Amino acid sequence: MPKTLDDETTTNEPAPEGESAGQHGRATSVPRVAWLIGPALVAGVAYLDPGNVASNMTAGAQYGYLLVWVVVLGNVMAWLIQYLSAKLGIVTGRSLPEVLGGTIHNRWGRRAYWLQAELVAMATDLAEVIGGAVALNLLFGVPLVWGGLITGAVSIGLLVLQSRRGPRTFEFVIMGLLIIIAIGFTVGVFVAPPDPAGLLGGLVPRFADANSVLLAASILGATIMPHAIYAHSALSRDRFVTRRAASLSSSPSAATPKPAWHGFGISRRSEAPELLPGTATDVPTGLLLRATRWDVSIAMAIAGTVNLCILLLAAVNLAGVEGTDSLEGAYSALGVALGPVIATLFAVGLLASGLASTSVGAYAGAEIMHGLLHIRVPLIFRRLVTLIPALTILWLGFDPTISLVLSQVVLSFGIPFALIPLVALTAKAGVLGRWKNHWATTSAGIAASVFLITLNGVLLWLVFTGA
Repeated sequence: MPKTLDDETTTNEPAPEGESAGQHGRATSVPRVAWLIGPALVAGVAYLDPGNVASNMTAGAQYGYLLVWVVVLGNVMAWLIQYLSAKLGIVTGRSLPEVLGGTIHNRWGRRAYWLQAELVAMATDLAEVIGGAVALNLLFGVPLVWGGLITGAVSIGLLVLQSRRGPRTFEFVIMGLLIIIAIGFTVGVFVAPPDPAGLLGGLVPRFADANSVLLAASILGATIMPHAIYAHSALSRDRFVTRRAASLSSSPSAATPKPAWHGFGISRRSEAPELLPGTATDVPTGLLLRATRWDVSIAMAIAGTVNLCILLLAAVNLAGVEGTDSLEGAYSALGVALGPVIATLFAVGLLASGLASTSVGAYAGAEIMHGLLHIRVPLIFRRLVTLIPALTILWLGFDPTISLVLSQVVLSFGIPFALIPLVALTAKAGVLGRWKNHWATTSAGIAASVFLITLNGVLLWLVFTGA
C-alpha cells in the first residue's frame, strides 16, 4: 500500500501493559488480519443500492459506453473517501457525526447540518425501498406499496440482528447479500460481452449533452454516497472500539488478565471491564489501518466492478430499445435479449440490493441523529418515519425509476457537506495525532471535493437555466 496513506509499522506502538513482546506479536499475527476485514464491505453495499442500478442502467441504455469514465472515476474517489472515514472512526473512537457534533458548537448550526444530512439519508432510503419494492413486484407480482413495507420490515429485522448479535453477525449477513448482488448484476455481461473498443473509448472523459451531465451527477451521487461516509466511521468504531464502563474493577485479577480471542478476531482482555476508546483491542492502530486499506480495496473493487457491469449490460443489450428507461422495461428487455434466467437473476440482485442497502442506510440515519443532536430515537419508530416518503411516492404512482435517478442527484448535493469536513478533520493533528493525513492524501481529498462541487454547480446551472 502507498506510503502516502499513512503506512506506519506496528513496531512503533508498545505492547499492551501486562504482555510480553512475544505475546503481542502472536496476537497480531497475519492469519488474524483477515478477521479485521468487514466494515468496508458493509459500507460498500451502499455503493450497490437500487439507485446505482437505475442510474447506471439509464446511462448505458441512453448513451452506451459514454459515461464509463464516470463510474471508474467515482470508484477511485470512493476508495480514498471510505478509507478516511474508517480511519477517523478507528483512531478517534467516534463516528464523523459524533466528531462534528462536538465541533459545531452553535446549536442552530448543528441542527441545520443535521437537517441536510437527514434529507440525504431520506433520499437514500427512498431509492433503496423503491428498488426493493420494484424487485418484489417483478419477481412475485407484489404491489409496490406492499413491497415497500416488506423491504422496510426486513431492514428492521437486520438492524435488530445487528444490535443483538453484534457487528460481526451483521457483516456476515450483508456479505451474503453482497454475493447475491454481484452474481445477479454481472452474469449478463459474461453472456453478452461488451465491445472492447467501445469500453476503452468510454474511459475518455466527455459529455454529450445536458442530460448526460445529469446522469453523471446521478452516478456520482450513487457511487460516493454521503450516508456511506457517515456509516463507515460508525461501523469501524463499533467493530474496533468500546466505551469505558462506569467504574473500573479494583480486583487484583483484573489488573493483568490473560488475552483471549473473541468472535471479532480481536485480542482483548476478557476479564477486564471495557476500555477507553481506541484501546479496546490489543491490535495496534497501524495494523488496523493497514487491514482497513485492504478492506476498502476489496469492497471498492467489488462495487466498482458490479457498477461497471450494470452500465455495460445496458449498453450492450438495451441501447436503442424502446421502454428501457424504467427498471421494469429493462427487466423485460433483458428477458427478451438474454433469456428469462438472466432477467430473473437481475431482479434477484435488485431485491438483495434493496434489502441490504436500506439496512445500512437506516443505520447511518440513526448515527447522524445521535451524533449531531445527541439524542437517540427508538429504532423501529425512526425506521417507520423514514419509510413515509418512499411509501408515499409508491402510493401516488410516481415513476419508480425516475424517482430513483433523481434521489441520486439529491445525494450528490450532500457529498460536499460530508466530504469537506472529513478531509479537514483527518488532516488535523489535533484530531488524529500521528495518524493525520499525509499531505498527498489531503491534496487528493481536496481535488475530489473540488471536482464534485464543480460538477454539482454545473448541474444546478443547467437545471435553473433550463439548458
